[in-house]
Amino acid sequence: MAQISLGLSFDDVLLTPQMSAVLPGEADLKSDLTRDIGLNIPVVSAAMDTVSESDLAIALAQEGGIGVIHRNNTIEDQSAMVLKVKRSESAVIHEPYTVSKDQTVGELRFIMNEQGFSGFPVVGAEGLLEGMVTGRDVRHMADDSAKISEVMTPLDRLVTSPENTALREAREILYKNRIEKLPLIDKNGILTGLITGADIEKRITFTNAAKDPNGQLRCGAAVGVGPDCVERAQALVNAGADALFIDAATGHTSRVMEVITQLRELGDVPVIAGNVVTADGAEDLVNAGASAVKVGVGPGSICTTRVI
Repeated sequence: MAQISLGLSFDDVLLTPQMSAVLPGEADLKSDLTRDIGLNIPVVSAAMDTVSESDLAIALAQEGGIGVIHRNNTIEDQSAMVLKVKRSESAVIHEPYTVSKDQTVGELRFIMNEQGFSGFPVVGAEGLLEGMVTGRDVRHMADDSAKISEVMTPLDRLVTSPENTALREAREILYKNRIEKLPLIDKNGILTGLITGADIEKRITFTNAAKDPNGQLRCGAAVGVGPDCVERAQALVNAGADALFIDAATGHTSRVMEVITQLRELGDVPVIAGNVVTADGAEDLVNAGASAVKVGVGPGSICTTRVI
């Protein structure tokens, strides 16, 4: 009869507290998710529809971790969640959502509710900045059919700044002029970006946030191994996902390794695969091209994978 070797899970091991000279504030919890993505706390959310949507992903990234948007929805809905996280804050919003002066107040209200923003640059032909419109401008407007041009702050009364304005300088301009949003324009008057007071304050409040090189919050997204996995992955990459997580109950399968190869063809976006519980499984996924490997099957308190 073969001898059964000792196997331990996290619940079977206790760490005995020891004498330490390290203060809590001195502890460094920085961890590498992949070679190119660092986290300030070692926390990655489960790609479950009861756990990870845009609000959780934003909150977790602000604290230094990363949320993984679940795939139990349409490609369009999942991509929209990723985009919401990436647009939630930025050092400079290089592609701000804009409106036209010919749109109506009713349309503006719908866009504000849909996007979760209260202020938008108004642009014309070829991206020329024509003004700004905010929730304050339409708060007491009863006529939803009125044009945005009737309520917006026109360009000649708008505070703007050159496209290369530094954040410190932008903060001074915002404070001096008692405004919340600063449009950035090039020498031809074309809108090139937007800096908001809210984003600057978030940078001060959430100093530990996990961000990409553009100052946007990190966000992962899950894909399956079904027929639409490549289409879904491409849409998520286009929306700004920092990493793709292959979401499979059992990661040590030939199909998962095939999907890793397919997703690698999309570009430089990291591909994280799993879940596995053996050294052979981890090694096979790495050899297939995985940037990182998820270890452990169903360890969460609400997971039923082990039971199933």
